[in-house]
Amino acid sequence: MEQKTTSVLAEAFREVMAAVCTPVSVVTTMDGDRPHGTTVSAFASLSMDPPMVLVALDRESELLALVSESGRFGLNVLGHGQADLAKRFASKGKAKFENVPWTFSNGIPQLPEASCSLACTVHGLVDGGDHVIAMGLVLAAERRDASPLTYHKRAFGTHATAEG
Repeated sequence: MEQKTTSVLAEAFREVMAAVCTPVSVVTTMDGDRPHGTTVSAFASLSMDPPMVLVALDRESELLALVSESGRFGLNVLGHGQADLAKRFASKGKAKFENVPWTFSNGIPQLPEASCSLACTVHGLVDGGDHVIAMGLVLAAERRDASPLTYHKRAFGTHATAEG
């Protein structure tokens, strides 16, 4: 049975999710010979053996169509200080990579300043309401010494270690 979301529930859910601290990432793939990407906050580790992640992509996004077609995507966890890059890739349009340094690694565009990068092949796509969950089998993983960019209460920040 399908549940209809009321405006009250939708607003309460939106407020709860705003209070959850999430890493900010840019998912990338190729559009022919042109890199394409978008900012996401819904991604997680799925499996250690084999190494897999999942990422939620808007059902209407051009990126989802490209990821479905190519069968590959990159996940770039942005570092603290990259909020402008997060905003740039959250916008609409085809010029997101204009004047943005990137490399081509494992057949996927990679943002070299990101705190972490993964290269993945699509292991499966699962319906998730207004999003589609892309499960990615990790081909390559790279970590840099940079604090991650996070999003919490509609603002960018970073992680701070709790004093014990």
